[in-house]
Amino acid sequence: MRAYIGLGSNLGDRAAALDAAIEAIAATPGIAVTATSRVRDTEPVGVAGQPRFLNAVLEIETRLAPATLLARLLEIEAKLGRVRAERWGPRIIDLDLLLYGTRSIDSDRLTVPHPRLAERLFVLEPLAELCPNVRVPGTGRTVSQLLDVVLDGRGGTRRRTARRTRG
Repeated sequence: MRAYIGLGSNLGDRAAALDAAIEAIAATPGIAVTATSRVRDTEPVGVAGQPRFLNAVLEIETRLAPATLLARLLEIEAKLGRVRAERWGPRIIDLDLLLYGTRSIDSDRLTVPHPRLAERLFVLEPLAELCPNVRVPGTGRTVSQLLDVVLDGRGGTRRRTARRTRG
């Protein structure tokens, strides 16, 4: 199954935290990292007065079920020092399951597509590098179309470049 994972960090050595998370994800049995977006330096969303984030998106192929994949992402966050003290607050690492194939999932522990995916430029820009034509379940739009809607509201532009990983 093809899935997409959002990565973010705004504490400590942000680039090292992203690299460590990517390495841990790639080392997980049942997961192959197939592409990585460019890393972006972004403004925080939700809680003012915190440091800027580095954000990126990974494309993976996985044999793991969605709940198992989420559990692994939470384990990696904890191993890298993530402390969940404040919603949308500063964090050393944040790993979000954005899309899992074409599935819509709504459970107590997991919502896919990620609930705020269609609103967040820091997710849509790197996601559009990797899968611009993928339809986001429940929206009736592709990733590229969702990005255009957000950019239209902000007067922005976009570039498309992605790094493909050979397995």
